[in-house]
Amino acid sequence: MKARITVTLKTGVLDPQGKAIEHALSALGFSGVGGVRQGKFIEVELAEKDEGKARAAVSSMCEKLLANTVIENYAIDLVD
Repeated sequence: MKARITVTLKTGVLDPQGKAIEHALSALGFSGVGGVRQGKFIEVELAEKDEGKARAAVSSMCEKLLANTVIENYAIDLVD
């Protein structure tokens, strides 16, 4: 089973990297772009076959290491 984890900053947390991307896109001539937020994508291969156990394990990974839950949200997508 594969877990796909998307980590993004919580609403209200400043995103200087997203702002830099927004300015760079504007400088490259892409108009009408705003509110750019940057995040990270993590893919993990799991030996676990039970979806509930896999989700619990990945959630624990996120809480302990993969996401800073004070300022970041995470979403988990499990794929067979």
